[in-house]
Amino acid sequence: MTKISEQSTHKRIHLPYLDGLRGLASLYVVLVHVEPAMGEHLPVHWFLFARMMKYGAFSVISFIVLSGYVLMLPVARSENGHLAGSLIDYIKRRSRRILPPYYIALFICLLIGAVVFILEQFTSFQWNKFAGLGSFDPKFSWIDVVSHLLLVHNLNESTYITINPPMWSIATEWQMYFLFPLFLLPIWRKFGLFQLLLIAFVIGLTPLYLFNGFLEQANPWLLGIFSLGMAAADIGFSQKPKLVAMRNSLPWGWLAIFFTGIAFFTEWRRLGLHIWINQSFAGLAFACLFIGITKSIMAGKEPSLVLRILQHPWAIALGTFSYSLYLTHGPVLVFVRYFLFYLPISPDMFAAASYLLGTAMSLVIAYWFYLFFERPFMSGFLKKRKVKDVLI
Repeated sequence: MTKISEQSTHKRIHLPYLDGLRGLASLYVVLVHVEPAMGEHLPVHWFLFARMMKYGAFSVISFIVLSGYVLMLPVARSENGHLAGSLIDYIKRRSRRILPPYYIALFICLLIGAVVFILEQFTSFQWNKFAGLGSFDPKFSWIDVVSHLLLVHNLNESTYITINPPMWSIATEWQMYFLFPLFLLPIWRKFGLFQLLLIAFVIGLTPLYLFNGFLEQANPWLLGIFSLGMAAADIGFSQKPKLVAMRNSLPWGWLAIFFTGIAFFTEWRRLGLHIWINQSFAGLAFACLFIGITKSIMAGKEPSLVLRILQHPWAIALGTFSYSLYLTHGPVLVFVRYFLFYLPISPDMFAAASYLLGTAMSLVIAYWFYLFFERPFMSGFLKKRKVKDVLI
């Protein structure tokens, strides 16, 4: 499991632990979005568990850093520092991978909303907002629909968490895919890695501090965090002497732990710090983690506990259909909650069933969605990786 698989013809590199990280992060997002309370208060033990589920933003940060890392890998390993193929080829690959499952999931959400609307108009049924509390809302406007179709819903405060709230980050990732070859790579080639990080963070934070929080709901500082993923790939695979020396001299594992501690500390609300600070430290932690783990794999070292967890077959299997899980879990959790809400069960049983049944149904539906609506659009290399093969 710890070896790097590589396709020499296309210079493709596959690091299995990245799939495991993607899978575990997606599962954590599902748990974060469970709404386990029937009334105002949860039983104490469930309340403590729910408190542990408040760091969903860190999972999103892992996706952003991971995107920068994966997209930069072939560039950092190339001889000329350019993407393979043309810009059009790159856009086609990204579109085929991201857009079909996104639009199918969006269509399903719109269809559910239409059914709820018809039922409310022609029957006695009325949607109970509290029973259906969660990461899906069947009540939305035409502006919500159009903005989601154009993948710009994250740019407007009134649309970015409507319909299927987790989809806001898909729009952000989609925009990053264009900024990567058109803006970030040219800066990297002309000025170098550290100037890229500085420019990306300055541009990402400018709307926040110079334009009174303009586009704050879009988290523009994620541009800098995305560039941290690029930096991790460049440091991990570059043959430039300074970066090679940095790769070989710094204690990347300890740095990942150090920045993780700072990220959790700066997230503490009583400090009154803006969220870009703790998210940036979380991004640094993930970037250091990628450099450290990849370096240890290439050196043939005994896998650490973290690597063994990330490369566990179940984690990698989750990573195989993690995008489908991210797209579909919101509506699934809401309907599981809606069903449980009207059962004569205690708050304790409601919380337990919300987590257990909600998670199980989310995984089952996501896997079916993956088989029918995500896997058919994957490239040949990705399509060969099947969940059952991983588990066997």
